[in-house]
Amino acid sequence: MKTAKELWQSLDKKYLTIFTSVRIADKLDEKFFEEQNYIKGGIAQDLRTDGRKRISYRPIFVETGVIPQASGSARVKLGGTDVIASVKAELGRPAPSHPDQGKVSINVDCSPIAEPTFEGKGGEELSTELSSALQRCLLGGKSGAGAGIDLSSLSIVQGKHCWDLYIEGLVVSSDGNLLDALGAAFKAALANTAIPKAQVAASALPDDEPEIDVSDEEFLQFDTTSVPVIITLTKVGRHYIVDATTEEESQMSSAISISINRQGRICGLTKRGGAGLDPSIILDMISVAKHVSEQLINKLDSEIAAAEACDDEDDEMDS
Repeated sequence: MKTAKELWQSLDKKYLTIFTSVRIADKLDEKFFEEQNYIKGGIAQDLRTDGRKRISYRPIFVETGVIPQASGSARVKLGGTDVIASVKAELGRPAPSHPDQGKVSINVDCSPIAEPTFEGKGGEELSTELSSALQRCLLGGKSGAGAGIDLSSLSIVQGKHCWDLYIEGLVVSSDGNLLDALGAAFKAALANTAIPKAQVAASALPDDEPEIDVSDEEFLQFDTTSVPVIITLTKVGRHYIVDATTEEESQMSSAISISINRQGRICGLTKRGGAGLDPSIILDMISVAKHVSEQLINKLDSEIAAAEACDDEDDEMDS
């Protein structure tokens, strides 16, 4: 049996442990609020923690032809966010509801290597969320209305044959703004996509199934003229920013992602976060997104052209 002194000592240790745990928790809360105020205060002053203004992107890097087995592929780095996209073109049959169009399937995989929270269910949920958001932004939803990808260009024989494009995205590393980075990678991969030339053999009878001769030597470059970029505006405090880092996203109340092509056409829109936004603010965000999209498209197209030129030089050296 413990003596009275030993009992007091054990109680002292117990309460000391509790007191220490409370102090540590208080310190962590204090540090969190200091960081929160630092991030929000900087954004309010139009000077973010990395030195950017509210409506400025991080440097973007593009590399094309990174997956030789694919019909087209690209890697895009946006600050600390690194993503890869690939396109695979396969012969298919058009949907009965859209006999004069091809089909596009979009899927994103969030690698656990990129972020520990991607392990298991967290990664699966984010993959589904990003895939659905890209579907809305690039294809305008299930109806295809406002589609940024011209599905009719994928038709071969109306109601019989078409090209099916399978677009895959892989998150290699994450430091925020995954949707915009994936959208840029998809656009770059589509610009790198070469679809085999398909010729329709003449049928003996009108009702005969047409034969498709797919060339191994002649290819058609996919037209990305109308393919949009995605601009995500993230609301932090009373202001909104573009190309938010993970640190900035942790302080957001809501975010709107708008896909806009070179012609200034809005191809899709999606929202994240529980906080509501006044319609007038949304209209202002769309106006800002249109302005920013011009700069991003010019920069991205320049990077894609440089990457494609480098890719062509490598091919010439190999041959």
